Amino acid sequence: MKKCLERLYNGLLKENPVLVLMLGMCPALAVSTRALNGIGMGLSTLAVLVLSNLIISCLRKVIPDQVRLPAYIVIVASLVTVTQMIIEAYLPSLYDALGLYIPLIVVNCIILGRAEAYANKNKPLPSVMDGIGMGLGFTAALTIAGALRELLGNGTIFGAQVMPEAYEPMVIFIQPPGAFLIFALIIAVMNAIGIKTRQRQLVESGCDGNCALCATACESKNPEEQKKGGAEK
Repeated sequence: MKKCLERLYNGLLKENPVLVLMLGMCPALAVSTRALNGIGMGLSTLAVLVLSNLIISCLRKVIPDQVRLPAYIVIVASLVTVTQMIIEAYLPSLYDALGLYIPLIVVNCIILGRAEAYANKNKPLPSVMDGIGMGLGFTAALTIAGALRELLGNGTIFGAQVMPEAYEPMVIFIQPPGAFLIFALIIAVMNAIGIKTRQRQLVESGCDGNCALCATACESKNPEEQKKGGAEK
């Protein structure tokens, strides 16, 4: 139970996929023009994330390593197709607003990343809780950003007028540059209160972010040197 609650907390705050790990930024920047769009995309992704984590965790000992990623994509694509059909049937206005970004959930790095990093290595229940935590974190980030952009850009939240009629909307916030400004503001606030982004954690730990260089350096060591280093430790 403690592990499941930890997955929820990590997904919402400590490992928030958008605001901390910087994953899924393409849909986050594109569809967060309104709070309702953010909730719609977030909940769609959450449903796919939870179900894909569950299925992949149940099949983790069946799927061969050689076809692991193609199998994940087939599973996720099937779930996204069903989700897209449900939204189109019951929420046509949301379907029109999200447009191309619903089928693009298939290649959302949050879903494939959690499948590879967590669901493939853990039992179904913790994997489901991980999916719920990450999905709620994604939904919260998009909803908060969408509400701020809608408020500043239109003077409304969820379509309801909030600002006085004399308010002059700042149109830039419902345009692409506004998305970068809003997410930068949210991340700055998180850093100020001690919730560090993945990039900041790497910098503070002394990593310059050049993973390719690190991999090259590790591969350049011959087996004898690696054994010697392990023996010394």
